[in-house]
Amino acid sequence: MISTQLIIYCINPGCKSPINPIGDSVCATCQTPLVHRYLWATGSLSAKISPGTKVADRYEVISHQIWLDTQPGLSPDIPEELPKEVIPYLRLYQERLHLPQAYGFASHLEEDTAGILLLENVPIDERGNIYPTIVEAWEQATAVRQVYWLWQILQLWKSLSELGFSRSLLVVDNLRVQGWCVRLLELYQTPADEELSLQNLGECWQFWVASAKASVAKGLQNIVQQMCETEIELEAINIQLNNLLLASAAELPLVLKVAGSTDIGPLMAQNEDACYPNVLSDLDEPLLPHLSIVCDGIGGHEGGEVASKLAVQSVKLQIRALLKEVTEQNVLIPPELLQEQLEASLRVVNNVICARNNEQKRQGRERMATTIVMALQVPQRVQTSTGWQSNNTHELYLANVGDSRAYWITRNYCQLLTVDDDVATREVRFAKSLYRKALMRADASALTQALGTRDSESLRLKVQRLIVEEDGILLLCSDGLSDNNWVEQSWQDYAIPVLTGQLTVEDAVRNWIDLANEKNGRDNTSVVLTYCRVSPEYLVPVTPALPEEIIEAEIQEEQEELEELEEPISFTESSQTLLDFDLDLDLSEEPVTIPEIPPTLITKPNRGKPLVMLGIVLALLVGGTSLGLFAWLQINPQGFQQMCRQLPQKVQQLCSPGE
Repeated sequence: MISTQLIIYCINPGCKSPINPIGDSVCATCQTPLVHRYLWATGSLSAKISPGTKVADRYEVISHQIWLDTQPGLSPDIPEELPKEVIPYLRLYQERLHLPQAYGFASHLEEDTAGILLLENVPIDERGNIYPTIVEAWEQATAVRQVYWLWQILQLWKSLSELGFSRSLLVVDNLRVQGWCVRLLELYQTPADEELSLQNLGECWQFWVASAKASVAKGLQNIVQQMCETEIELEAINIQLNNLLLASAAELPLVLKVAGSTDIGPLMAQNEDACYPNVLSDLDEPLLPHLSIVCDGIGGHEGGEVASKLAVQSVKLQIRALLKEVTEQNVLIPPELLQEQLEASLRVVNNVICARNNEQKRQGRERMATTIVMALQVPQRVQTSTGWQSNNTHELYLANVGDSRAYWITRNYCQLLTVDDDVATREVRFAKSLYRKALMRADASALTQALGTRDSESLRLKVQRLIVEEDGILLLCSDGLSDNNWVEQSWQDYAIPVLTGQLTVEDAVRNWIDLANEKNGRDNTSVVLTYCRVSPEYLVPVTPALPEEIIEAEIQEEQEELEELEEPISFTESSQTLLDFDLDLDLSEEPVTIPEIPPTLITKPNRGKPLVMLGIVLALLVGGTSLGLFAWLQINPQGFQQMCRQLPQKVQQLCSPGE
């Protein structure tokens, strides 16, 4: 049927008048935020349905294969026995940052018994507009973003190939980009009689690389040529592409501002959350602004509270040691090795808490534990694409256990970066249920893993690596804020003022905690914000590496703090989160030992004296004399050239060493 009125229903089941015009942000009757859930309708049948049609008396066809669920409060139709076409989407749920999720089915005609598969979490904005393809966005993208897109595709190639869906990465119209992030519209199965290889991927890339930015064009052309002409291994291409990515990212400046706080909440007796940094302390920490942590304790007073604080202190101690190793390298440490180091750190934290539980003979739900979400910006040294030495590769590593979350927010979008470890997610990952159906379970939000419940071998960990190549805010928070999707609903009001310079990071943290207390209120809340700025119009220095002597002093101080936490503790019963300890988890992983950086990578760097670059740059701008320029050139020629590239074109003429 053809709809005559574009309406959407309020998701509040108690709303007395739930019908609202499409496009309104809140229900006119009960003021509940309206959910505009745009879906991608797969298959040839859906492509024939005209815009303006309403399917199954529920889905409004907005444009070609883009449907709006006008009754988002109702569960979609899901067959008891899941069709085979759905299984890959479930198996790949951990890649939800890049891949869509199966939403449900809709029958268009009476004879359409199978139904049309609908996908959510697709590259469609909040107004129903599809994001551009890589080809459409390629020429306007920066050099680092061009390389970053290709690197993401290469990471997806392995996981999709294993399930027989690598063809999804060769359909150009299927590859969409939301800012930095590559996102797929749907999955395409590779035909059984067709064997795809890196050569096919290289042939797809060679048309894009022909118009790559000059600073990366030669490197990309060399990589693509190897993919097309030789039987090169994926790992070899991955190393080359990663080196080019880090060298191009390091051309950008990077300034980080971080602030965090934790709040007991209006209805709670004690605060079992912990975070780093905390507004009440950590103001002079040398790890700032590179490290941020949020933990949500489980186990009641002197249980969850201790577990969360112990996790924060233990992680800080290990990260100081890791960054000390990083500052001593003259060559790049591969991302795989850094990911292994962070995984090992979390396993150590887990075993510290687990051992405490064992000492206290705590069993089952009496065991204290904690969630964790942490982010580490690793300041590796690298020679940039234009030949000067940078102190930062712009790498951001992210890890989480439990349901504490991380979001990346810019002026244009808010992206959830992490996947919760709960029962609903487990049901999807094991291909037992679609996510919307799994959410209807009574135990859907019960945690399936947290630090401290079992030995580290039982942990299933995933450490992501992102590249900071745009201005944005990294938000880490406990479920006191993220519950009921309040981050997704409020990010524009709370994050954009920070990005536009109208609000400090500290004030934004406080405002977001106030929102959590007002809207959720029945839990502790922790929020840590890191404002990352790379805008070239700002004359700022590259974030320096951490001074080794400060790191060593802080390691000793942290060890003393951990010794104090080892004192015997009395426990009370848990009064907070119910952890599902009896779930059939994946426990087949081999025991993990803590990896070490190979000795061949460890060499003593040449250390120069730290310079106050910003002050000197400002002096040059005010004075504008050739004497000042000459002095800066003599002090630090590489930093001088980096600064010059950020000045107006006419001023750059003064930067020539021969002037």
